[in-house]
Amino acid sequence: CRILGSMLWRVILLGSMLHSSLCSAFVASPLRHARAALPPLAKAHRRGLTGAMGAVSKMEFSKLGDSDLVVSRCCLGTMTWGQQNTEEEGVKQLNLAFDEYGVNFLDTAEMYPVPTKAETQGATDRTVARWLKDRQRDKVILASKVTGWSDNVTWLPKRDGKGSRVTRKQIRDSVECSLERLGTDYIDLIQIHWPDRYVPLFGTMKFNETMYRDYEPFEEQLEEFKLLHAEGKIRYLGVSNETPFGVMKFCEAAERLDLPKIVSIQNCYSLLNRVDYETGLQEVCLPQNTNVGLLPYSPLAGGVLSGKYAVDTPEEESSKWRLNLFTGYMARYKQSLAAEAVDLYANLAKKYDMTPSEFAIAFCNSRPFVTSTIIGATSIPQLKENIGAFEKKWTDEMEADVDEIFKKYKDPSKV
Repeated sequence: CRILGSMLWRVILLGSMLHSSLCSAFVASPLRHARAALPPLAKAHRRGLTGAMGAVSKMEFSKLGDSDLVVSRCCLGTMTWGQQNTEEEGVKQLNLAFDEYGVNFLDTAEMYPVPTKAETQGATDRTVARWLKDRQRDKVILASKVTGWSDNVTWLPKRDGKGSRVTRKQIRDSVECSLERLGTDYIDLIQIHWPDRYVPLFGTMKFNETMYRDYEPFEEQLEEFKLLHAEGKIRYLGVSNETPFGVMKFCEAAERLDLPKIVSIQNCYSLLNRVDYETGLQEVCLPQNTNVGLLPYSPLAGGVLSGKYAVDTPEEESSKWRLNLFTGYMARYKQSLAAEAVDLYANLAKKYDMTPSEFAIAFCNSRPFVTSTIIGATSIPQLKENIGAFEKKWTDEMEADVDEIFKKYKDPSKV
């Protein structure tokens, strides 16, 4: 668990790393640029569509990048199923999200649940599979992820105990094993969980040239995804925890060699973690440029923005919270500037008659560059609160108030 212990702390407090409707489109164009034909995401929203099982909801939908996937603005995250949640609880969450709220989009990964470990790896996928077998497959947009470079995650299937890479063989092994666990013939959106090359993840503040390493060429990665697409095993490709350089290289290689183009990027983004995306990736991913849709994960910064860590809670309950799963994390959080910013945002939520969680999620959902925000929960009441946030309206006054806090607390968890 050493790597995920380190990863989880930095995701929560440093915010750098972790965290379909047209099934017949195996024949869809192989993921090419279509800039002129696609309207900006903000104009592609649709309201009042019919949910996965026929329930009419107020959920809005957006087209994902260059793909033909029309995804709900809320994407259901799954990484707690098999660790903090049981399989039964995961199925209940899926039923609620899809049947009562009109969600049609869920996100899993081969290494889930987290913290990742050999004993539980794959439990999240098996939860999804149990639920998916009773569903009309083309009403569910299923996203998963191929694990990035790691010397420490040695227990994934067919890795031979040698750690994880994004090589052609491991891409194929990952996808095919995921399909088997999920009990489906195809994955709508397959994503590279984090890059094969060195990038300054895990809270690193700047690029360190001495950490540079050889990596699987962008072209080779895309070649294998092209074969998987041709075989009908994947529909579209995305990246996660990626940089402007990575997005540009993937898109350039795709255009030059007629290879699958990435349509999405899943990066950490929240009130506490904005600068990385807004100062580089936002321009790169514009519909007018690469047209790569953002799927922000950790909109509550690992639960921090819910405000629950600011109140006294019985140890029996709080011991299950993510910040308390690892020794010393809570103490470090309370010593960072993030705690001050969280209090200010919580007061702002109260001003607008929202809970802190609703306010934080509504902020993400209001960004014009966001396609779908990934939320997660460990209880049904929490899930209802989080999904309900997508019905909250964002105003100019809220934006101005957030800007005032942001001027003083720019990504405070990194300070």
